[in-house]
Amino acid sequence: MNGLSGVLTAVIPSIGVGLLFWFAMRAIVNADRTERQALARLDREEELRATAHSSQETPPSI
Repeated sequence: MNGLSGVLTAVIPSIGVGLLFWFAMRAIVNADRTERQALARLDREEELRATAHSSQETPPSI
């Protein structure tokens, strides 16, 4: 092997592992982002339901 092919042989596995790590981390971050958005949407819906329910109740007569 000449110098360049030896260097490429040594570097290519590291680049491959780095790419696999990058794809895995990107998938984790994207999943976390979408989960946070879904939870925020559910919290908003629950808050709207609670305020609508409390505004529909009539206060007790004294």
